[in-house]
This record gives sequence, C-alpha cells and structure tokens, in this order.
Amino acid sequence: MAKKPVTSRSGRFIKLAGMTASVAGQYAGQRARRLFRSEDDNEGARTESYTRMADQIADTLGELKGAVMKVGQIASQTQDFLPKEFSDALQRLQKEAPPMPFEVIVAQVESELGRPISELFEYLQETPYAAASIGQVHRARLHDGTDVIVKVQYPGVDESCDSDLKQLRLALKLGGLLKMPKEHVDQLFGEIRVRLKEELDYENEARNLEAFRQFHTKDDWIVIPRVFSSHSSRRVLTMELVEGDHISAITPGKYSQETINLIGHRIFTMMADQLFRFQCIHGDPHAGNFAYRPDGSIILYDFGCVKKLKPEIIEAYRKALVSALEEDYAALDSHLIDLGARVESQPAVDEAYYAMWRDILIVPFSQDEPYDFAESDIHKRVAAKTTTVFKYLDYFKPPVESIFIDRMIAGHYWMLKRLGVQAAFRTELEKYLQSSEVSHQSPQK
Repeated sequence: MAKKPVTSRSGRFIKLAGMTASVAGQYAGQRARRLFRSEDDNEGARTESYTRMADQIADTLGELKGAVMKVGQIASQTQDFLPKEFSDALQRLQKEAPPMPFEVIVAQVESELGRPISELFEYLQETPYAAASIGQVHRARLHDGTDVIVKVQYPGVDESCDSDLKQLRLALKLGGLLKMPKEHVDQLFGEIRVRLKEELDYENEARNLEAFRQFHTKDDWIVIPRVFSSHSSRRVLTMELVEGDHISAITPGKYSQETINLIGHRIFTMMADQLFRFQCIHGDPHAGNFAYRPDGSIILYDFGCVKKLKPEIIEAYRKALVSALEEDYAALDSHLIDLGARVESQPAVDEAYYAMWRDILIVPFSQDEPYDFAESDIHKRVAAKTTTVFKYLDYFKPPVESIFIDRMIAGHYWMLKRLGVQAAFRTELEKYLQSSEVSHQSPQK
C-alpha cells in the first residue's frame, strides 16, 4: 500500500527531524566504536555506516520530494564535499520520482487557478506525463482543442523550503558529512536556496521560457514550448505540448550516427552560446528535461533552474579554460581564485595536481579526431581520483557563482555519452575562448 504523501510543513519537519536524529545517533555510535577497532576494521565499519546513513537520507528525501530532493540531486553530481557512499546513494534521486496522488494534483490546480478542472480543460489526464522533485506534469487539452502539458507544484513545497534546507544541513553536519568550513557551507546553501526559490516560482519560469525563446529565435533546431498565461500561476504552469524522443528512444534504427553527431555538436553550441553569449544558462540538464527529433532538433523543457552569470565570472571561467588548455598552471591557479573556487590566503597549489585533473578532463578536446563519448571513462577516472581532493580540502571552496556551470557541463557529458556522440569539439571550443568579445558572435547552425 502506497504511503500517504507528507504535504504539511509540520509533517515534513517531523520526518526530517527524525532522519536527522537517526543519522546523528549512527554517527555518534560509529565514533564511539572506532576507539576499539583496528584501522582496517574502522574503514570497513565507516563504509557500512555511511552506506546505511546515505540510504536513509536518500529514501527520506525521495519520499518528501521538494527542496531537499532537489539538493540531493545536486549533491549527487558533486563529488568534492560528500563521501562517495552518499554521492552513490543520492544518484537514485536523479531517477523519476514516484507520482503524487491525482486528487492532490486536482486540488492544487483548482486552488491556484480558481476554477473547476472541467471549466479549465477539456480533460486532464490522470496518469502523470512525468514526476520530478518539486512537481509533476500531466497532459491536458484546452477547450479550443489545443494539446498542452500542465506542470503542477506539490502542495507545501515552497512554504517548507527554508525549514527543509535547515534540517538537511543539520543532518549532514551531525552525520559528520560536510567536509568544509562553515562559511563555505553558508555560501553553498545560500546559492542553492536562491536557485530553489526561483525554481518554485512558475511565473519566473514562464519569464525564463520567453527569454530563452527570444535568445534562440534564430536557432530553428532548438524548440522551446509556449506558455499559456491564462492557465498558469505561481504554482501551475501550462505550456504547449511539444513532443520528441526521450534519450532512451535514440536507437540506431531511428537515428543515424550522423544525426546523433549533429545533435552532439548542437548540444555543445547551445551550451557555449548560453554561457558565453547569453550569459545565462539552463541549470538543470538531466535527461528528462530534453527531447530529440530525427531531423536533429533539440527540445528544451523546464526552465525553473536558470542561472544568470556575472560577466566577470564568465571571463574568469574563460581564462581558466585557456590556462588549462595551455598548461599554464600558475595562471590557472590565479583564475580559480577570481572564480571563487580557490582560497586566496592559501599558498599556490602544486602544479602536478592541476596537471592530473587537466589530463583527465581535457581528453574530448585534446585532438582533432572525433571523440567517442559512448566509450568515455572520464567519470570513472574522476571517481578514482576523488580521494586526492581531501589533501587540498583547505585550498578550495565551492565555486558558488559557477557551480551551475559545472552542473550544466556534467549533465551534458552524460547526455553525450548516452547518445553515443562521436565528435571533435576542440576547434569549436577555441572559437569561444578566443576573447571576451565572443558574446558578439552569431551562433553556429
């Protein structure tokens, strides 16, 4: 029997507080038992304890959805401030969330739009089109015959955002899991809170949709749905139904390798244009937010998480990339300070450390021959080196202003890999890195 969803603020608080108390108790018990074990036994016990705590946190966040589930999704893509056991467990939150009962969705729509469902739509399909962390999507049809999708925010999610984040942060702290100074944690959670507040405002998302539609107006291969403001509010967003193939449907029988490679080049162009020209990026690049068509078109959904970037951050990012490509590690160190990723008061980082990461991450851009993303093991090589991060823990901090750039790039890496793209991006990348005047270039078709 399905669990009744927790939608009240007090219910969410109790659920999270229980999780926090359990995690804190497990951590305290683990520390006490550590005194009586050998080093090898301690390592095994630590892994087992972290796995148990991670599973509990992931299960609770998945059940509650909302802000805490979204933070879990972000954390699952961030290897440098949580133990590996937690990153692994939180990967589960990237999968489609279990749906909210239909009667809850209907009540939310009628409350937000002020009319019965029968007056608003010819029909609203009961089975969700998609279910995610802060809301779910249902197919519907307007009375004029227009097919639409209706995005409905889960009740209580926005009112509970701040208390949810406080509880999650407390759980991570009491579980001994946040391996960085308090001021850096403050900055990280502050940035996540701002993005979440924006994402919880569907009127803001409607504005984002229109802004990106205008920016990409000349890119006839990018499709962005129109919004129906008459059927939208702060917690309900109605858009035209624009369908394409989910990434799992990109099969050799339907998509040639040439088309897949074209899509790969267009994904790169779209990313680089948004970063260097628009200076505003689509910050939630998981597979469910994109669809494709056999003519090479890319459909973009979900503009709740959008990050406007400061020009000086983009310039520091550009210079850091140039320095890495040129193996100028002293300059890279300086640009990472400008980017807010390096603690300025610490001495320069060993160039061999930068060289190690550069040699792993540069591979798709190191040659003129096409790189086969399907065979890429970059993520495995990164995971194998994550323990080296702890040696320089005091030298780095979460790059608050650019964390969503990193998230965008990581998300698109996985899409290029799943698509099986074979492409050489070095020449395209160099065009964008030539100078800060790149914002005046016209986008590649």
